[in-house]
Amino acid sequence: MLSRKGIIPEEYVLTRLAEDPAEPRYRARERKARFVSKKGNCNVAHKNIREQGRFLQDVFTTLVDLKWPHTLLIFTMSFLCSWLLFAMVWWLIAFAHGDLAPVDLAPGEGAIVPCVTSIHSFSSAFLFSIEVQVTIGFGGRMVTEECPLAILILIVQNIVGLMINAIMLGCIFMKTAQAHRRAETLIFSKHAVIALRQGRLCFMLRVGDLRKSMIISATIHMQVVRKTTSPEGEVVPLHQVDIPMENGVGGNSIFLVAPLIIYHVIDANSPLYDLAPGDLHHHQDLEIIVILEGVVETTGITTQARTSYLADEILWGQRFVPIVSEEDGRYAVDYSKFGNTIKVPTPLCTARQLEEDRSLLDALTLATARGPLRKRSVAVAKAKPRFSISPDSLS
Repeated sequence: MLSRKGIIPEEYVLTRLAEDPAEPRYRARERKARFVSKKGNCNVAHKNIREQGRFLQDVFTTLVDLKWPHTLLIFTMSFLCSWLLFAMVWWLIAFAHGDLAPVDLAPGEGAIVPCVTSIHSFSSAFLFSIEVQVTIGFGGRMVTEECPLAILILIVQNIVGLMINAIMLGCIFMKTAQAHRRAETLIFSKHAVIALRQGRLCFMLRVGDLRKSMIISATIHMQVVRKTTSPEGEVVPLHQVDIPMENGVGGNSIFLVAPLIIYHVIDANSPLYDLAPGDLHHHQDLEIIVILEGVVETTGITTQARTSYLADEILWGQRFVPIVSEEDGRYAVDYSKFGNTIKVPTPLCTARQLEEDRSLLDALTLATARGPLRKRSVAVAKAKPRFSISPDSLS
């Protein structure tokens, strides 16, 4: 891994690099399986598919989706099989024409013109088949005008060779230029945070791009995946709820020229409206999936990067430290602090309780300019126990 070699800081994770084995395994402790891994892979296994023939109806996509060892094996076998097949055809033509049998010519008799010159065995027929299909050069072997069938086979083999080249080289190109390759340099913060922003509790994360080539029309989406039960008693193991994300300019479209903090306002319409600090260590079903989509500037291919946050990967009462500074007339980004957070004063209550205690929050804001923060927090805690400030955030 790049992070182990010191090239990529360990404070954040790449969307598709393997997780550090030293990190705690949330999956084994908190839930049976997470829907999306930290590196963006969907943890879904498709079983008992009876109509396997559907995959053969889209052969090209099936070849692209195969793993590299399987693709290289098919690539090699397709050429070998075609060479052997046409080598057998050339050998049969030579055998039928009598080119393989030695001929003793009487004095004054003319030489017999073969269909293909210099074919004396199956090995020479195999070499001629390779020369025809890959256009290496005939050398001493070439087709003569003696046999029209040999000319027809020459045309057919060239057409078949071009088709195999087009399919296999196109498959190799698509595998090397797949959209998720560009997503390797799209990074998310390892943890998400919840803190106050403009007087409201917000769920925040940081996203960045390591390359100088930009992602055009980048959009970001977020979903909450949890196990729910409908009023009729139906159990939905993976209930997905879309929640809006906001950035500094508003809307989902982002200008990812530098790392950005994307946030979601936890309001009455948010699935996190009743999430309390204590739930982050005991909530077993909560998983927040973040999806970043955009068009690669250099190739024009749409790419997508994904990550997810479990409940205990969300830090309450913290915010990200600034990493952009101005140096020598231009802006510099310090990626070594990409995932660093600091503790900030944050109410230890749900967003619902915070809305109900809005008057108390206004009193807290008013007291900011009048007295020390520690005295203010103690006074507020005595005034109403359910609204409090984390003592760690005041240190």
